[in-house]
Amino acid sequence: PGPMIRVKRGERVRVRLKNGLEQPTTIHWHGIRIANAMDGVPGLTQDAVKPGASFDYSFIAPDAGTYWYHSHAKTWEQVARGLYGMLIVEEDSAPKVDRELPFVADDWRLNEAGQIDEKSFGSMFDWSHGGRMGNWLTVNGLTDPVFPVRAGERLRLRLINTANARTMAFNFDRLAAHIIALDGQPVPPSSLGADGVTLAPAQRADVIIDIDGKPGDTIPVWEVSTQNRLKAARFVLSDTPPMRSRPPDDPVILPANPTRAVLKPGAAQHIELVMEGGAMGGLREGSIDGKMLSIQELVEKKLVWAFNGKVGMQIQSLAAIPRGQTAVINMVNKTAFPHAMHLHGHHFRVIERDGKPVADA
Repeated sequence: PGPMIRVKRGERVRVRLKNGLEQPTTIHWHGIRIANAMDGVPGLTQDAVKPGASFDYSFIAPDAGTYWYHSHAKTWEQVARGLYGMLIVEEDSAPKVDRELPFVADDWRLNEAGQIDEKSFGSMFDWSHGGRMGNWLTVNGLTDPVFPVRAGERLRLRLINTANARTMAFNFDRLAAHIIALDGQPVPPSSLGADGVTLAPAQRADVIIDIDGKPGDTIPVWEVSTQNRLKAARFVLSDTPPMRSRPPDDPVILPANPTRAVLKPGAAQHIELVMEGGAMGGLREGSIDGKMLSIQELVEKKLVWAFNGKVGMQIQSLAAIPRGQTAVINMVNKTAFPHAMHLHGHHFRVIERDGKPVADA
């Protein structure tokens, strides 16, 4: 993985991408409210950067939080090879914690020789099912890393799930843990139970952990998304005296990020977005720029997923929304697989799930 980029909220980020790959590439700044020209989507916001060429990215980081950057060309391959890194935007006034720890989780698909499984890239089975799952878990690029800690220490973990397809869930064993931000946006502190924190691919969470135990204790961090839990990392308590005898009474509450718009759901523009296709998805046909193709023709082109009956990148936009207009997008998943949804350049609020209002939306 690439280096961490760390800036203050409101600072300008300047990055020159020099493409040393044999493939075109770009950088997408995931979760950042950003001008289209800097968003890094080849064929939409910029031309892909050819091998040997360069491109300068420059933007203001408007919101504090935990973000990341990654390739957005052949993402399914380039990100799976590790072309990504953390982007931390600091608050104007730092929260009261003793230390921050990055926690970047990934699953790699390795062959029997312990190398990246080259043959699996582009697998039609993966393409039409739940994606290219890995078989080797790492945190910060390491297998089961050890985090030295002190009793009484209060930590802020910045978690990112950088896996291409696997939804992960992390349990912090017996430690008191509270989530304070999701996808870069502050949330009211909430205690994590045995199920831990669940992160779909590309999701982030900020978690406060109070270390409790005796010198020499080892406290595992478990990945618990399946019945076969995996040890993701370990906290090991040092022999030094405790930093404090009991956790601080003050909860960590992050300041809200500035918002320019006031949501007006009553006057919103409503958009329906229906996802279909994939194995067991029931898709029979789909259109590409007005031309209808059968499922057999779509499979030959590896176009087996559709939004509103349309496959691939369309010339016609989904909707035209005036600047400042509130939009309500009703997303319907008719596939056999869960799928995280990400809206470039914007933040959004989830207001309903399965027709039921979400509390405190």
